Amino acid sequence: MASPEPAATTPVQSSQADLVVQGSDIGTPELKELARLTGASGIVALQRAATQAFRLLLPLEHSPIVPFCAGARFDCGLVPREQTLERVRLVAMDMDSTLITIECIDEIADALGIKPQVSAITASAMRGEIDFRESLTRRVALLAGLKVSALQRVYDERLRLSPGAERMLAGFKRAGAKTLLVSGGFTFFTDRLKARLGLDHTLANTLEIDGGKLTGRIEGAIIDAESKAAELARLGREIASPGGLIVAIGDGANDVPMLAQADVSIAYRAKPIVRDHATYAIDHCGLDAVLNLFAGL
Repeated sequence: MASPEPAATTPVQSSQADLVVQGSDIGTPELKELARLTGASGIVALQRAATQAFRLLLPLEHSPIVPFCAGARFDCGLVPREQTLERVRLVAMDMDSTLITIECIDEIADALGIKPQVSAITASAMRGEIDFRESLTRRVALLAGLKVSALQRVYDERLRLSPGAERMLAGFKRAGAKTLLVSGGFTFFTDRLKARLGLDHTLANTLEIDGGKLTGRIEGAIIDAESKAAELARLGREIASPGGLIVAIGDGANDVPMLAQADVSIAYRAKPIVRDHATYAIDHCGLDAVLNLFAGL
């Protein structure tokens, strides 16, 4: 598996790559301007995602595209023609703020009335300012005494899938890829999402419970950034055949080592530190936009 080059969200000129532009509303004037700026030989509409997407064939220029797309709130990326959907063998994704819209631990803390304190630690860890293990230990300690029933309420009442999540998973499943949900969050949620979405593999932290209440400790080894990367590498060796692609999707600093293990990495509505280490960034579209970053099928 080849590690991605950093800051690859800026398209790089290639005679065998097409520029994919995606957004909620891409009109004819914008398409004409994109064609003019790139010198593309043609434009093809893509139908894999709920938002609009177009493939600009074999662009000759790329330097004006990033600022133009940023101003128009479009996502863009250069897709090599050999980077096909049918080559994808494993798709790994983070859970909190990636597959789902919430940070579970922040919502659990809300049940205790301490969400601001926990959210502040979460945000600092996501920006890479403090070590994830330290941040998780500190946050979980604040949850001591919470009834397990509160976790179920968070799942039932607050947990929502990110836009396009089910469509993305269905597309990769049709292509024959396996899925891995790997999280510094908790098995209480990953186990339920695995059953609900038909995911193949999960890895997360287990909250210690005593007498129906959280003890404020993690049971067993802490799943951190290195653990997530190691699990992706392990499964990749088992699943990915020669020529197969491994994909990783994440949003926070603790996803960076995992993204580095992938052939194609996507920063989804991510922090700047993550975008700088990913092949592509999706800031304006849903998760199903990931499918358009692959040719074929």
